[in-house]
Amino acid sequence: MAVDLPRLVTEIPGPRSRDLHAQRSAAVPQGFGITLPVFVERATDSALQDVDGNLLIDFASGIAVTSVGASNPRVRERVAAQLERFTHTCFMVTEYESFVRVAEWLNAHVPGDFDKRTALFSTGAEAVENAVKIARAYTGRAGVLVVDEAYHGRSLLTMSMTAKVHPYKTSFGPFAPEVVRVPNANPLRGAGVGAALAELERVVAESGPDTFAALVVEPIQGEGGFVVPEPGFLAGLRRIADEHGIVLVIDEIQSGLGRTGALFASEHEGVVGDITLTAKALGAGLPLSAVTGRAEIMDAAHPGGLGGTYAGNPLACEAALAVFEVLEDSALLPRVREIEAIIRRSLEPLQQEFDVVADVRGRGAMMAIEFADPADLAPRSDLAQRISVACHSAGLLTLTCGTHGNVIRLLPPLVIDFAVLDRGLEILTGAIRAITSDAGEAAA
Repeated sequence: MAVDLPRLVTEIPGPRSRDLHAQRSAAVPQGFGITLPVFVERATDSALQDVDGNLLIDFASGIAVTSVGASNPRVRERVAAQLERFTHTCFMVTEYESFVRVAEWLNAHVPGDFDKRTALFSTGAEAVENAVKIARAYTGRAGVLVVDEAYHGRSLLTMSMTAKVHPYKTSFGPFAPEVVRVPNANPLRGAGVGAALAELERVVAESGPDTFAALVVEPIQGEGGFVVPEPGFLAGLRRIADEHGIVLVIDEIQSGLGRTGALFASEHEGVVGDITLTAKALGAGLPLSAVTGRAEIMDAAHPGGLGGTYAGNPLACEAALAVFEVLEDSALLPRVREIEAIIRRSLEPLQQEFDVVADVRGRGAMMAIEFADPADLAPRSDLAQRISVACHSAGLLTLTCGTHGNVIRLLPPLVIDFAVLDRGLEILTGAIRAITSDAGEAAA
């Protein structure tokens, strides 16, 4: 069927967006990067409307935040009702019910057949930092293990845990100590599950098994390039953590809450973390994050040791309760798996057409296409950037990622109209074919 998206009435960005961007430049520090300098006025389940009246297809979801749509009616209703009651009290000063209800839902739905507790915070980085604090309190140890290509945040500790140097770490050191990086089982570029786990074992033995409090891993890496680890890697991490009394922290901040076609990405591998982290989609655009874990681990932090002025803000908690209502629709997760099938049908043939299309990967509505030279897998960030810019000009919002910026990641809303999804993929594949052909990169 015909789709009236994207709908462009000006060039991208349009004159009003350009004027506002000039004002931004005079008011906001340059450290805030920008993917596409358009100013958004309204949103639907599938599109963003800018101040010039252009409608852009959304393949970004605010970096996996607006998974239930950027203007979900149930979210609006719940937040508006809470706005009429009160906006804030600070849960550590006086309590409110929605905080408890969010914690109860996560305790019931996060993987793990054991008694759980949930602490709410505001951002993903806060969740990661607090998970490490809790693991340290529980184990009496200090060390933190992370895997290569990881991304965990922009605060001092999480920046130290993040692998990608630019733009996240450049000029911001020195970094937090006692963070140790081990290999990832990257199917395209890694040495394999056996070698990665053997190196982890070596590092643990060399440092001393009693030095590490936590092993933190994304079940599917986000900024690192949407890397789905080889089968058995997460299970191997679970085994090693158990052997040495290390708390396994699974960072589901980007991959969780339905994004991969399962409620949590770790479910695909049948691996359960001692602590699981959620954020992004949890608040549907309002700042909210959660640390959910074994009760005995979560209770290791002393009273007053956890918290934050805005932690579990009541408006954000109401948004989360609306998200849970959407996630409980039995048709949603099968729909997300169909999104994956549609994307694969569109993108996988490009691997035969163009040698520089090194990989198409991901799960559910968390998919990616990587560009690299076929001979040595040297990253082709130039192609990824040019293709993404072409998509933007044509009215499709896409994001790049990867340690070398050579990956285009697709994060459409889980509720995107399938016809709009098809139209966006037409724009993307058209841009890939045009730019790779122009660069002389067709397969021999």
